[in-house]
Amino acid sequence: MFETRITKMLGIKHPILVGTMVHISCAEMVAAASNAGALGILASTNYPTREQFRVELQRLRDDGQALCRYLDILVSEGVKIVETSGHRAPEELVKEIKGAGILLIHKCVGVRYALKAQSIGADAVTVVGYENGGATGTLDITTLCLVPRVVDALSVPVIGGGGVADGRGLFALLALGAQGVIMGTAFLVSEECPIHPRLKQALIAATELDTMVVMRSTGNSHRVWVNEAARKVAELDSQGAGLEEIVQAASGGKAKRMYQQGDVNAGIMSCGQGVGLVGKVRPMKDIIEEIMHQADEVRHRLVAR
Repeated sequence: MFETRITKMLGIKHPILVGTMVHISCAEMVAAASNAGALGILASTNYPTREQFRVELQRLRDDGQALCRYLDILVSEGVKIVETSGHRAPEELVKEIKGAGILLIHKCVGVRYALKAQSIGADAVTVVGYENGGATGTLDITTLCLVPRVVDALSVPVIGGGGVADGRGLFALLALGAQGVIMGTAFLVSEECPIHPRLKQALIAATELDTMVVMRSTGNSHRVWVNEAARKVAELDSQGAGLEEIVQAASGGKAKRMYQQGDVNAGIMSCGQGVGLVGKVRPMKDIIEEIMHQADEVRHRLVAR
């Protein structure tokens, strides 16, 4: 058992947050993560209307556990933890969030952004390195360097991520001073993840070489799985294409079609370099238990030395 400031603060068994993923982090997946002792977080951007979001929150509460047009719904539905993300901390929302007794975790990619989040009242800060799937920022700092820098700079607990996909990575980040880890790619192949089986098999076959960073020219760099759509976006990037053309090529609607219909080249998919450590399709509970077992084995092996 790994008890940390984050497990105590969030009331979870394991120091693992399952990364919030657009079109993917639905009630079933989030409940499976939370029921397995980690923290799953529902992606509010999945729901175009307030009523759809409320219904999904209620489904989630029925199954297990769980911005700002939805903030009042979070408060009325009794949500206790909110994660925000981006280079700008949600200063205008903090008073209402904290006033409702909600814990605020802010996710970012650099020391100065983490310090800002702490200064406005974030209860914990998540930082992810360049290996991370999804938004990487523009600083290109690796997880190994970023996490201890942020830990040294902050007094609130730090959650680290980027390329972490097994128990060895979890233990390494705890050794760097993180109080928890955020992992996304490792759970894309969980049984509860709502993406097509063909896509899961493609990810299992992938290695650490099968990701790339796209959309740098837009100032919104993302690490994604390499497929035809990703190569097309990279090509547009390199040719100096306009923002509208790049955004259209990288549209979420195309990704949604890929997830639902199994056309593995239809859209782009956020994916970290840790995809090379992804093994097989299993229940979320089994993946989390194996991660924790491996981390415990590393701890005992180092103690024995």
